[in-house]
Amino acid sequence: MTADPIDQLWAPSGPRWLIAHSHGEFEVEGAIEAGTPLLPGSFNPLHHGHEQLARVAGNLLEREVSYELSVVNVDKPPLGADEVRRRLTQFEGTTTVVLTRTPRFLEKARLFHHTKFVIGWDTAVRLVDPRYYEDSHERMTMALEEMRAASVHFVVAGRTHEGQFRTIQAAHLPAGFASMFESIPEDLFRADVSSTELRDD
Repeated sequence: MTADPIDQLWAPSGPRWLIAHSHGEFEVEGAIEAGTPLLPGSFNPLHHGHEQLARVAGNLLEREVSYELSVVNVDKPPLGADEVRRRLTQFEGTTTVVLTRTPRFLEKARLFHHTKFVIGWDTAVRLVDPRYYEDSHERMTMALEEMRAASVHFVVAGRTHEGQFRTIQAAHLPAGFASMFESIPEDLFRADVSSTELRDD
């Protein structure tokens, strides 16, 4: 009996990533073309904000955006195989999802060089906050330098925070790293919705 590729993700010697194609087949460590945009998230649930962001970023970058779901999360327990399968059903027949075990962007960058990650303003803020690097400005700088060396870029959508719509310009980017970040104009994308709010409804 052939092992389910999703079950293999948690094995120590398991695949570093899986590509879940829209037609339901899996590709173990399948090729991801350089420059392919990835939109990471938990997608619990997938909502119109995700879909609109993927569409707008794809038009802006002139490349189809794929989603990326990590089965491991920095702040939450790892997802179980059944939960991963449940979340994947949201994408059936529509688009590609890359499954990884990489909760942090430095780990993602080590797997996927030359990638443009499509993220929200709040994620960008955490990305350049030393608190997420053991309160070390040096560790944060080293991580950003490694990501830059891997030719990783971030395409950032604004988000409403404390009643104001914030863009990457309000993220206080460290000197020397601003070129890694590109802002999506508000007139192209604004979706004041989150998966958490939808689950609370």
